Amino acid sequence: MPTVVDQDARTAAHRLARASTEVFAPAVFAAVMPLVVAVHSTAPAVAVGFGWGLLAVLFCSAVPYAIIWWGVRRGALTDHHIRVRSQRRRPLLLGSLSVLVGLTALVLLGAPPPLVALVVGMLAILAAILAVNQVWKISAHAAISAASVSALIFVFGLVATPLLGVVAVVGWSRVRLRDHTAAQVVAGTVLGPLVGAPFFVLLG
Repeated sequence: MPTVVDQDARTAAHRLARASTEVFAPAVFAAVMPLVVAVHSTAPAVAVGFGWGLLAVLFCSAVPYAIIWWGVRRGALTDHHIRVRSQRRRPLLLGSLSVLVGLTALVLLGAPPPLVALVVGMLAILAAILAVNQVWKISAHAAISAASVSALIFVFGLVATPLLGVVAVVGWSRVRLRDHTAAQVVAGTVLGPLVGAPFFVLLG
C-alpha cells in the first residue's frame, strides 16, 4: 500500500513534469530560439539582432500560439498542448502558414542567414510533424526541444552540450504526464534534429 511519502513523491514528480512541459513547450522554444540566433549572428549589434528576432518570433511563435489559444477558447481544441491527435491538423497547418509568411518576410528584408536557416528548419519540422500526425501522435515537445538544443550546440559549441539534459527532462515529462508514450517521445527526439539540422547547417 502506498505510503504518504510515496504519494508526496509522486505528486512532486507530477508537478515537476507539468512545469517542465510548460516551460519547455514548443511555443517557448519558438520564441526564444530566433532571438538567441539573431542576436548571436549580428553581434555586437545587439539591437539589430533583437529586431530581427522579434520579427521571427511574431510569425513563428506569437501567431501560431494565438491560433491555438483561439481554438481552445472556442472549444475546438481541448487544451493548448492539443493532446487529441485528430485536433492537431488545422492548427499545425495554420501555424506552418504563419511560419512560411514570416520566412518570406525575413528573406525579402535581408535577415541574417542563420536566422533564415533556423526558420526554414522550423518549417520543415512542422511539416514533418504534421505528416506523421496523420497516422500517429508523435511528440512535438520532444522534436522541437531536440532540434533547438542541436542548433544551440552548433552555434555555441560543446559548451552548450549540458542543454541535452533539457531534452531528457522534456521527454520524461511527456511520458510522466501520459501525454505520449516513450516511443512517441523517442521518435520526436530523433525527428527534430534529423529534419531541422541539415537546413541550419547548410543555410546558416
